[in-house]
Amino acid sequence: MKKSAIILAGGEGKRMGSDKPKTLCEVLGKPMLYWVLSALKKADIDDICIVKGYKSEYIDEYVKTLPFEVETVLQSERLGTGHAVMMAEKFLEDRGGSVLILGGDAPFVDTDTVKDSMQQHISTNSSATVISATVDDATGYGRVVRNADGSLNAIIEHKDADEEIRKISEINSGAYWFEVEDLLSVLHKITSDNKANEYYLPDALKLIIGSGKKAGAYTAKTADVALGANDPAQLEELNQIALKKGYCC
Repeated sequence: MKKSAIILAGGEGKRMGSDKPKTLCEVLGKPMLYWVLSALKKADIDDICIVKGYKSEYIDEYVKTLPFEVETVLQSERLGTGHAVMMAEKFLEDRGGSVLILGGDAPFVDTDTVKDSMQQHISTNSSATVISATVDDATGYGRVVRNADGSLNAIIEHKDADEEIRKISEINSGAYWFEVEDLLSVLHKITSDNKANEYYLPDALKLIIGSGKKAGAYTAKTADVALGANDPAQLEELNQIALKKGYCC
């Protein structure tokens, strides 16, 4: 089965104190984007597409320095994660098989997580699989709601969750495996009918489940896979975690 990946890397770095895209901010001297690319390559995923946006020329320059080839596509308007994937539609059509979609600002999504989640996704014949994590404080995160058999029922955002749902400690990391054919069948059914007028990728999961197809959740062995940074303090925290745990990209 052919496997590929799409990395979402269109975010700004302004809140990080950088004039470059957020994914080029560094952890242990390497851009967060490099950590993600490295994990994918070590997991034998060779077909990779980066969705660039804010100051895309910096991504173009960075890609030229890599010792391997990746494709890039431009999301000229930041209209959400679902819209970003729409920009990579041709990449998906050309590849088929299974695709992992993840953020380029999640440096601790490691090779084992990529491999093990892929194995579960394929062995369970799922149309979609979210990579989840169990955390002590799930405030602000989307909760993973499972059926009795362990399959995925829904992802409920914190703001939409009732008291019982908010007790769930399993959260959405923002990384997903999809069967490309199933993803393409619902991609343009995602709507922007929300306060932000954006297209959200988790809505593809909802549509896939609603069509009667199977979705699952793979719980990562460490909650670090869900960590990202939105400001310099959080970026420094990522650096300290990486040092303390001996992470290496």
